[in-house]
Amino acid sequence: MTYPLPEPAIFDAEVFTELPESLRRPNCSSYWATRNKRGATVDSFIEGPSFDRDGNLYFVDIPFGRIMRADPAGKVVQVAEYDGQPNGLKIHKDGRIFIADFQNGIMQLDPKSGEVKGVLKDCDSEGFKGCNDLHFGPDGSLYFTDQGQTGLHDPTGRVYRWQPETGELTCLIDTAPSPNGLVLDVNSHVLYLAVTRANAVWRLPMSESGRVNKAGLFLQFNGGRAGPDGLALTAQNGVVVCQTGMGLVWIHDNLGRPVAVVRSPKGLGTTNCAFGGKDLRTLYITESDSGSILKVEFPEELNISGHPMYSGYIGS
Repeated sequence: MTYPLPEPAIFDAEVFTELPESLRRPNCSSYWATRNKRGATVDSFIEGPSFDRDGNLYFVDIPFGRIMRADPAGKVVQVAEYDGQPNGLKIHKDGRIFIADFQNGIMQLDPKSGEVKGVLKDCDSEGFKGCNDLHFGPDGSLYFTDQGQTGLHDPTGRVYRWQPETGELTCLIDTAPSPNGLVLDVNSHVLYLAVTRANAVWRLPMSESGRVNKAGLFLQFNGGRAGPDGLALTAQNGVVVCQTGMGLVWIHDNLGRPVAVVRSPKGLGTTNCAFGGKDLRTLYITESDSGSILKVEFPEELNISGHPMYSGYIGS
């Protein structure tokens, strides 16, 4: 029997950089680890990779409330530390850095001073469940997920759209069992949503009125200890899915057909990713278990490259 879909190309990632020993905290306890790792000691848990205009890769360290930056050569420095649990990070075109913080809501970082301040802590005085990831639309709208501890037992996770300049906040969906990474398609007609504890990616069509209609299942995964986590978009309007707990990153075309899969050479915690490098053909991946950032460059003939993000970064 012939397989009805083409076999995806297989790539093995390599290590771009690792959190240096001087920035790891192997002997420090954290509230996050106590609650999420059954008290196991962790020296870091990195997530949320995003490039600024200069090609610096920012990322977060959840258990210790830290923001890190890797320069194009891979040298890592700490930019900020505060009382919080930063999970996702995205960069505004004016240089402001926005953070989805599980503990505090939506935060903002000044990359020059290192100051972190809260900019959206609740919805009409009702606290968020626990913000997870975020994504800028081309008009500057900020989409973010409110995951908390939701799952198949409690499918009440929410996705919001927020206008930072006007303060308008809209709940797009409130029935997701653990909404996580999210990304708009190239036309802003569809919002793709990783639903981790359902091991799925949902397709949320956006109507002209700005509402979600006809939400459906786009991709269904199986296996692993978790599920789809961070998402990215290709210039070809395909969806990149980090399958954490399996050590894999899948690249799909706009119909959801897998065209490539990337394997981690380190741990299984492939949590999030961002395109960078020449012509945005290199995918950078946070491997959270080992505190590593991986990378894989796709050959030109495969026709896989990243869709430019709102920060204005177009690759090196």
